[in-house]
Amino acid sequence: MTEQNPYITVLMPAYNAANYIAAAIESVLLQTFTNFEFIIINDGSTDNTRNIIAQFNDQRLIIINQENAGISQTLNKGLKIAKGRYIARFDADDICYPERLQKQFFFLESNPDYVIVGSDAEYISESGNHLCFFKSQAHAHIEIIKNIYKHCPFTHSSVMYKKEAVEKCGGYNINAHTFEDYLLWMQLSSYGKFANLNEPLVKVRFSVASITIDERWRGKRFRCLKQNIIRNGSVTTEQGEEIQSIINRQNTVKIKTGAYHALCSKKFLVNNHQPSKARIHIRKAILIHPLRMDNYLLLLLSFAPEKLLQWIYQNKIKMVKQIY
Repeated sequence: MTEQNPYITVLMPAYNAANYIAAAIESVLLQTFTNFEFIIINDGSTDNTRNIIAQFNDQRLIIINQENAGISQTLNKGLKIAKGRYIARFDADDICYPERLQKQFFFLESNPDYVIVGSDAEYISESGNHLCFFKSQAHAHIEIIKNIYKHCPFTHSSVMYKKEAVEKCGGYNINAHTFEDYLLWMQLSSYGKFANLNEPLVKVRFSVASITIDERWRGKRFRCLKQNIIRNGSVTTEQGEEIQSIINRQNTVKIKTGAYHALCSKKFLVNNHQPSKARIHIRKAILIHPLRMDNYLLLLLSFAPEKLLQWIYQNKIKMVKQIY
């Protein structure tokens, strides 16, 4: 195939990603698999994102600048434009490993009964430093489906899926704010098999600017709404409006910064046991939100032996259930 009829469409929305987007674009253009188109949709950024994107010159690039429409509408627009048989999702603050597209393309071509494949990931901090390696909760189809109601089965920016199957699902739901991907996977499960490759293929960046924060900070009502929507496989306009209202109230630098440091501390405790680094983030979270008791519990746990900490995490005992 040629660029006019590519095998893969890499679909990347971007909103105020000036600090990271150059590295993200470079990681895609340097892929070992080359037969793809790369759609970048600048969703009304107010920083220097547009100018940075314009500095790249590659025939595979399709650059769209639009007024801010939100993640779901932007992704659905990209799906309509995409020419590839497969869609590789990617975020503007993440980084692809060089063989990502090649390995996922080979998997889907070799396993035609599968509609989506994700991967493990490497988590990096806002500044790009290694936090930990993340192992997917499940890799094989049977295990993914068995646990699909418990947790989202994929890291969104790691997935490659069949465009036709996602179109049959109706694309991303504009009312499922912050979990539009999870709801889509629930619907997509009727069209074929799921898999995660047992190796990291993307670096996922945790940042204060990210729209996704630790859901423990969203509150009980948000988690209840999300759980009901996922179990029902659909979301009403009224539910979407309530979710957006919760998010809008929490869309402050203070809350997002506190959530960022709390999340980094958990990764340094559980996934990459470096308690001294964890305590740096915990103390920052406490300074920002001194009345959150879960931060003090994290600080206490940072002095526990690693084996005990792993046991506590794996068993989710009542004492710490609320912070994980």
